[in-house]
Amino acid sequence: MGKYRRLVIASVMGLYIQKSQGQQNFATIEKNVNIRAKDLIHDLNKTKDTLILKSTKGIDFVYSINSQYKRELDVEIGANSTLVKIPLNKLSKGKHTFVVGQSPLKIIFVVRVQKENPALALVTNNDKAKGTNKED
Repeated sequence: MGKYRRLVIASVMGLYIQKSQGQQNFATIEKNVNIRAKDLIHDLNKTKDTLILKSTKGIDFVYSINSQYKRELDVEIGANSTLVKIPLNKLSKGKHTFVVGQSPLKIIFVVRVQKENPALALVTNNDKAKGTNKED
């Protein structure tokens, strides 16, 4: 009976750990609450893997700067675009400062990516293992 008890306890703990890891958000957002930024609605979708930008004015451009001060995203958008959806799965794990250009304003907010994209990490590891990375 002792072996079954350990098996049940281990199974329950395994399921709990798996569920808690599965519920972890892909990203979180720290919104800009400045009164001048009220025209731009910036939020994440329900699965928290896409940034949604809505505005009454046209959005000119969007770029992000990661914690190593490098641009990972740089998108020019037509001036008439009022809805932009940006997938976050191509960004590295960590803090990203987003800048959204609305003539004449630049609205800044932070998105923190909590998880590394598994497909992106797998490709990177394979490239380094094969020696095909140009930085080597």
